[in-house]
Amino acid sequence: MRINLKEEKITLENLKALIESGSDEENNQLRCDKNGNLFLSQEVGNSNLENILFRFETFQAGNSYVGLKAAQDLKYLNLLLRAIEKNWPKPEHDGYIDSF
Repeated sequence: MRINLKEEKITLENLKALIESGSDEENNQLRCDKNGNLFLSQEVGNSNLENILFRFETFQAGNSYVGLKAAQDLKYLNLLLRAIEKNWPKPEHDGYIDSF
């Protein structure tokens, strides 16, 4: 699943769906590319960043950062939402978000 930030406004509902679509059995990274596509990537860390505008720290498997449990945590989702809004379309710092 992807949310195109150029075509649609990021909302709690579409962010919830994106986070819920992830598997907590593998590492994930929330990334936004230069075309405005916000997505969960299983390429994590600093790999394959050529077209990435900003990215979050790696969501380690087994910690409930993605999946159904994460999608039910409204406090967590709101923190992510504010960080995305703060960094789209002009990311702060170097485009790496590790505290939000």
